[in-house]
Amino acid sequence: MENIKILVVEDENIVALDIENRLKGLGFTVLPVISSGEEAVEKAYEYKPDLVLMDILLKGKINGIDAAKKIVGNLKIPIIYLTASTNREVLERARKIGRCSYITKP
Repeated sequence: MENIKILVVEDENIVALDIENRLKGLGFTVLPVISSGEEAVEKAYEYKPDLVLMDILLKGKINGIDAAKKIVGNLKIPIIYLTASTNREVLERARKIGRCSYITKP
């Protein structure tokens, strides 16, 4: 892919490494993997990625939904949630942010 930068936000190391390797194998530029919502917001401002792949349940004080609100609200970067959650209420809350969609993890 022509220099498309992706920021991966995932707090499970094995999952993060798998996502990173798959994306690199497809030709994407993968920025350093982030494991907390706070750091996701900080690094989104710093790196200005083309896309953020974000887990909803993260370590730290803010979850993936709250981090996405800040990123989408200020930077207009699209977010795809990668989540194991199938809770309809949580997924609906995540979608309401706009510029967001989700893929459920197996």
